[in-house]
Amino acid sequence: MSGVRPADHPPPFSSSDAIAPPTDPVDERIDVGILIVGGGPGGLACAIRLGQLLEEHPEMREKLGEVPVAVLEKGKQPGSHLLSGAVMNPRALRKLFAGRLTIEEMPTYGKVHGEAVYMLTKGAALRIPPPPTMMNHGNWIVSVSELGRFLAEQAEAGGAMILPETAGEKLLVDHGRVVGVRTGDKGRGREGEQLGNFEPGVDITARITVLAEGTAGHLSLAAIDQFALHGANPQIWALGVKEVWKVAKPLHKIVHTLGWPLRKSKRYGEFGGSWIYPMGEEHVSLGFVLGLEYTDVELSAHDVLQEFKTHRLVRRILDGGERVAWGAKTITEGGLQSMPSRLNGPGFLLVGESAGLVNVPRLKGVHYAIESGRLAAESAFAALSRGEVAGRRGALDGYDEAVRASYMWKELDEVRNMRQVFDKGFFMGGALASAMTISKGKLPPKNYATHPNAEAQLRRTNRAARYPAPDGKLTFDKLSSVFASGNRTRDDQPNHVRIETQVPRELAEMWEWMCPAHVYEVGDADGEGTVEVKLTPSNCVQCGAISAKGGRLTPPEGGSGPEYTLT
Repeated sequence: MSGVRPADHPPPFSSSDAIAPPTDPVDERIDVGILIVGGGPGGLACAIRLGQLLEEHPEMREKLGEVPVAVLEKGKQPGSHLLSGAVMNPRALRKLFAGRLTIEEMPTYGKVHGEAVYMLTKGAALRIPPPPTMMNHGNWIVSVSELGRFLAEQAEAGGAMILPETAGEKLLVDHGRVVGVRTGDKGRGREGEQLGNFEPGVDITARITVLAEGTAGHLSLAAIDQFALHGANPQIWALGVKEVWKVAKPLHKIVHTLGWPLRKSKRYGEFGGSWIYPMGEEHVSLGFVLGLEYTDVELSAHDVLQEFKTHRLVRRILDGGERVAWGAKTITEGGLQSMPSRLNGPGFLLVGESAGLVNVPRLKGVHYAIESGRLAAESAFAALSRGEVAGRRGALDGYDEAVRASYMWKELDEVRNMRQVFDKGFFMGGALASAMTISKGKLPPKNYATHPNAEAQLRRTNRAARYPAPDGKLTFDKLSSVFASGNRTRDDQPNHVRIETQVPRELAEMWEWMCPAHVYEVGDADGEGTVEVKLTPSNCVQCGAISAKGGRLTPPEGGSGPEYTLT
């Protein structure tokens, strides 16, 4: 161990930097009824359900003003920043669209018709029975970016106003309650100077603000800090890197793997696995998820995925094919004990991954986002209908009650320790996870702690020697992958990544290896035992990994980042 921890070199950023009172004159603010930050499945489900309720109660639509529901989307369009496996439980969508649409009318790649789970070694693949938490009978394969665009169309049809290319930069807090969001400026240069196309941000005020930003959300993290909503355990994350391939032969089952290329010993802190899912007859998606509590300076989720593709099991599936898309995103992994202590505060609600709603053992989060979005809409509507002032503490407690009474809470309680036990290593973790599965979470009869990803002490093991060289056919480098993401960030916009730029070499190298988009590069030594970290923020695909490992990702100019279409 080097003794270096990312947590010992915090970024020049505080959550208070993302909190501010309204500054625009009252007559220059944009006033909406309910403001939703995030155009992912959770935020759009919230908007759709609000549209349904307002259709049934037109008198409430009138009370909420000219714009009853607005959705901020920081990407070029809804779906631009959405990435997931994804095999989705259809339960939440069926409830959301009951009596209106069926799953068959939505963009999917059909039901799961077969599945296989393999334990890998470098040279072999042992097929094992799927653990109960990984069984997917009755689930559907989707592209979450395609699903996002569909849900946005449904939300707009229901009367929601979607504001694309609009980043929420500050949470507006006035007299202890959230009253809306200030959007980010556009048209600033690298040093923050105003360019010819400069457009200032604006205060958008609302009766209720719904934070549905997804993983490691900028305003969600600030709200949790500001209102002291931290859970029993700190939140932790994993990083997933995904590719979509056009293949010569169709794949007729979903595939998950465990084991290789990760190392099983507890001392490395390596946890994760892969997926390979069919997307119709011509495409497959595959990816690797890597827990961010690892210790090895040279561990890289992108390069582990490239290594994974060299396995003969994967080569057979991809043989004769072509990579057509790439992307990366963090995944909230702490589970029930890392969720905020409350899912609402004065004037706001937390939805989906902003609330930590992900079932890691089941590899499922999309339907939880949709279900929580629906419940948030119903709770917000009920509070406003009875004349509540949403900024009063406790006015939105109905949302917490609804989530706790839902199937989501029951399922998360049964697996509340399952992610944590793998900190004990692959084999011990697997044994404890089996006991939890059989007992539905009753064994072991205690809760296990998590530790912030950034507290892991770094070590060197020459891990990078195992990574295959990019050949441009099966394996790829990071920069060509960023191009495949459709990244559209201006080279000359202000830096949106907050890190300490003079750090020990081990930390600088860890960031360089960690980032799937090659944003960080080790610079010159200063003679004081530290090196400079050079940044290329225009490469960033906004995966969020830096926020877990010692830095902080803030929103770039609206419309920046990847342009995902198949992920």
